[in-house]
Amino acid sequence: MYVRELDRPWRETPFLFQGFEIRSDEDIRELQRYCQHVYIDTSEIYQKPLPRTPAEKAIAEEQLQHKQLERDILIKVSSQPLLKPAYQDQSTLEQEIGEAREIHGQTLELVHTLLEDVRLGKNINSLGAKKVIHEMVESVIRNPDALNSFTQLKKKDEYTAQHSMRVCILALSFGRHLGFDRNELNLLGIGALLHDVGKMKVPNDILNKPGTLTEYEFAQMKSHVPHGVKILENSSGIPRPAIEVARCHHERYCGTGYIGGLKGDQIGLFGMIGGIVDCYDAISSDRAYHTGMSAHAALKKMYDWRHRDFHPGLVEQFIQCMGIYPIGSVVELNTGEIGVVVTMNRVRRLKPRVALVLRPDFDPVPSSTTVDLMDYTTRDGRPCEIDRVLEPGLYGINPVNYLPLNIVV
Repeated sequence: MYVRELDRPWRETPFLFQGFEIRSDEDIRELQRYCQHVYIDTSEIYQKPLPRTPAEKAIAEEQLQHKQLERDILIKVSSQPLLKPAYQDQSTLEQEIGEAREIHGQTLELVHTLLEDVRLGKNINSLGAKKVIHEMVESVIRNPDALNSFTQLKKKDEYTAQHSMRVCILALSFGRHLGFDRNELNLLGIGALLHDVGKMKVPNDILNKPGTLTEYEFAQMKSHVPHGVKILENSSGIPRPAIEVARCHHERYCGTGYIGGLKGDQIGLFGMIGGIVDCYDAISSDRAYHTGMSAHAALKKMYDWRHRDFHPGLVEQFIQCMGIYPIGSVVELNTGEIGVVVTMNRVRRLKPRVALVLRPDFDPVPSSTTVDLMDYTTRDGRPCEIDRVLEPGLYGINPVNYLPLNIVV
């Protein structure tokens, strides 16, 4: 049977999902420990299932493992503010950046093709998507900073394609931070890459409108969610957990999102992650209707929105994942120098590596100089620290020019 409601608030129980299927006697015993009675959904009473094929058994087992991972992760982020890293970097930024550059180029080309295929009503190339996601997962496991550097590439006229790429990279980096295994990272990556395919069914003049949307236009904009879910469900080879990213990335923790008005843990782990990384990239990117804020400011905003819009534990973990000073941040040091954060320090978050751009007198640094704040000091021997984060574009600094991307922008 399917338990729809309890006789007490869900938050007072260990059940992480508001509504779940009874699968075993242990589930019943667990309910008995906390409830006198429960309410079941009579429309979802489960009959004895027909014998399953080996393929159906494998799918059911994968879904069960995914649900268990969701529960384990949400328990962990709620009870352990500082997660023990599940992965150690296997390469440096400099060693990984060449491979990441090639993967990024191939994936972006595929994204353009996928979106055009959807616009023309063609089938999604799920095999191609799985191949590039596999390569992205392996790169992120080796060192996430390399692909993360490419999230600084932002062109307003290519927003949907590049946004899909950036959301995918951010989701994979976040999943690595949370300790997902390779299989879960691949599922999450496919969902993140394809989360906005439904926008191909929304008119461009609405997608790119510089002013406030009318009620009708906003309804059209919101329709990209069910359009995307339908497209993915009708595409062969797209796993169900991956589709949840598209279905739930606009749901909000307090229930004010769309399309389902889901709240709390009803949204599901992949939906929550999709919502966090999608929002972060959206508010930190230039659009036709707004100027993006710095990554540092975006993280502060999202911290303020925890509990209301996002799972509080997951937001805090996302901030830890990105670092206090995300890659590409323009910063002022206590030496008076201005620089760009090039790579993170996953042990000492306040001590990233910084490419120096301007001297204290605002003269350009004559050559490409990257310093590690772990051992860089002021003239009087004090430890060098970041004093403040500057808004994008200040002093005419484009962070992309100081990251090892080797791409003409």
